[in-house]
Amino acid sequence: MSTATALLGAGGKMGLRIVDRLEDHSDYEMRYVEPAPEGRERLDDRGVSAVSQETALDGADVVILAVPDTVIDDVCDDVVPELDAGTMVILLDPAAAYAGGLPAREDVSYFITHPCHPPLFNDETDPEAKRDLFGGQDLAKQNIVCALHQGPESDYDRGEEIARDIYAPVMDAHRVTTEQMAFMEPALVETVTATCLYAIREAMDYVVEEAGIPEEAARDFVLGHVRTESAVIFDEVEYPLSDAALEAVEEGREELFRDGWKERVFTAESVEDSTRELTEK
Repeated sequence: MSTATALLGAGGKMGLRIVDRLEDHSDYEMRYVEPAPEGRERLDDRGVSAVSQETALDGADVVILAVPDTVIDDVCDDVVPELDAGTMVILLDPAAAYAGGLPAREDVSYFITHPCHPPLFNDETDPEAKRDLFGGQDLAKQNIVCALHQGPESDYDRGEEIARDIYAPVMDAHRVTTEQMAFMEPALVETVTATCLYAIREAMDYVVEEAGIPEEAARDFVLGHVRTESAVIFDEVEYPLSDAALEAVEEGREELFRDGWKERVFTAESVEDSTRELTEK
């Protein structure tokens, strides 16, 4: 028996990815909700049609929220009271749950899942899979993280199975708590990792302009070193950075990072503030 699944925000970026993954999957009876005309056009281009929210939610076993963080609180307030007991609500980001924005209903399960994306170090040999940098397109393998925010323990396996179908092909599904997922996103991968990568890009652009280095040379040089130095620092290889490189790292750390930055970024209060800001209009 197929699972009656309502996908809200079906015509958006993430929604369309889920449409592509689940539309022809025999385990799911898909129902698409998309209020925006341009989103409906994108669904039409895929040969599927949107239905009213009322129709989609009627008897739904699962509701997937592929909507922006800035509207997810309002969507939940509108949707969750209408759900049958036992319905599972799947969120694709921990922000709303961690910020306390989900309606209180003890008879509804909340499950959160998020992709890790294809790993930097992988064994892909197919050219298309090697160029799949996002994942979830039935090309490059990736890992995912999952959290059962609320609901009976049996619903974890149920949610993970759906998450694996959404993000296929999946290697490992790491079970974490909602708080742990929020510490990873936004704090770890956006506040820290994306910020550092922007700093690397800005530094590359600066030396190109100031030192007159050909942009192609600087790009090849920095991206090659990002890969090799990542392999060393994340213990993918056994050899260490050179003594000179380690000395440069220590000097750079003093120049670029203020003392106590980790303690400031990764406090529960800081993570709560970040997730709350994501869900505010």
